[in-house]
Amino acid sequence: MSLYQFLIAVRGQDGQNLTNEFGETTSHLVGMFYRTIRMVENGIKPVYVFDGKPPQLKSGELAKRSDRRAEAEKELTSAKEAGDLESVTKFTKRLVKVTKEHNDDCKKLLTLMGIPYIEAPCEAEAQCAALCKAGKVWAAASEDMDTLCFGAPVLLRRLTFSEAKKLPILEFHLDKVLEGLEMDQKQLVDLGIILGCDYCDTIKNVGPKTGVSLIKKHKTIEQVVENLSERQQVPSNFNYKDARELFLNPLVTDPSEITLQWSSPDIPGVIDFMCNTHGFNKDRVSKGLEKLEKGLKSSAQGRLDSFFKPKPSSLTNGNE
Repeated sequence: MSLYQFLIAVRGQDGQNLTNEFGETTSHLVGMFYRTIRMVENGIKPVYVFDGKPPQLKSGELAKRSDRRAEAEKELTSAKEAGDLESVTKFTKRLVKVTKEHNDDCKKLLTLMGIPYIEAPCEAEAQCAALCKAGKVWAAASEDMDTLCFGAPVLLRRLTFSEAKKLPILEFHLDKVLEGLEMDQKQLVDLGIILGCDYCDTIKNVGPKTGVSLIKKHKTIEQVVENLSERQQVPSNFNYKDARELFLNPLVTDPSEITLQWSSPDIPGVIDFMCNTHGFNKDRVSKGLEKLEKGLKSSAQGRLDSFFKPKPSSLTNGNE
């Protein structure tokens, strides 16, 4: 998700992705380089997890995304013809897609920076949750609340957001979430499914408050389905059992087989890759590397309020 955020958020004054002299997009590298340095400066030792092959259950969601991009492309053409710059920017962002080249660029950069990364066999959020459960990392950082359904003990949101947004990092502890909702893990998974996830269609006219009420009253999706009103329609292809199994027993690499190692950055390698290959300013990259080296060597462990002060969030409020 971070790469998508970087491609969306890191843009020039004209609203377009940053590019080098060859017209190649560099927004993902800008985001990865400077946000990683910012985390390290604050005592955080990041580990990046890249998505693997999407599960078959996600094919429907991926098809919907493809349809939305096709529609956005039509809207973009119309906006350009009308000279509507605001709409051009909006629909251009909707066409953003993370490519294999973007991923490969960032993996190479992380290796040169001395930052570990993992290629998940399937969903990155599931692998993050597994690492967190095994104590390999303290928290999983993602904008996807499904990370809690995968069982991550601690979830951070907004960790990679731009500092300019001044948005507080949100810190969710699974045990507190379950306590606040008065549910167990399986019920949380069922709640996530009926409210909408990437793996099956959702029940119509069931929002967060109604969903929480239904699960607390009926305990399982099976019982919820038997007690829906006429307005609350179950989709024809409601593969909730398979979705539940995916959340409870996801395909991940066994954390015991994973060794995480942070090392000193390859200064000449980073400069060659960022400046000679991708056209970045050498002075700026060098200053960034100085901060990275200092942060990696520092024994002082910062806290997340070094970014912004975390604010308490309601466990059942709004769409959270």
